[in-house]
Amino acid sequence: MYRPLSELMSVSFGPVPVLTDALAGLEGVERAYIYGSWAARYNGEPGLPPADVDVLVVGAPDADAIFDLAEEASRRLRREVNVHRVSAAAWEARTDDPFLTSVRGRPLVRLNLDLEAQ
Repeated sequence: MYRPLSELMSVSFGPVPVLTDALAGLEGVERAYIYGSWAARYNGEPGLPPADVDVLVVGAPDADAIFDLAEEASRRLRREVNVHRVSAAAWEARTDDPFLTSVRGRPLVRLNLDLEAQ
């Protein structure tokens, strides 16, 4: 019973809705993904509960706005939120960048930032 309830709470009040809400109206954000251990658990990979939430923001949002967003999301979720920015060109390019290669090779949870769809 715990797992279904935990999954319901996570979908309803967890990182996906909190981060979607925070990022949807932020200028310069083209796309955003949750990656790392939280995305892995969300996609059914076994492991310890995530201690933090890692977010990849694709685009060119203001650095201060991203910092403030991470602080507010951390407060709301009661866990650290780490935001990494990458340009759209870097994300779309096939590169040897170890960070991007690692992120692309692991589970991702794409945040639906389309304001008209919400």
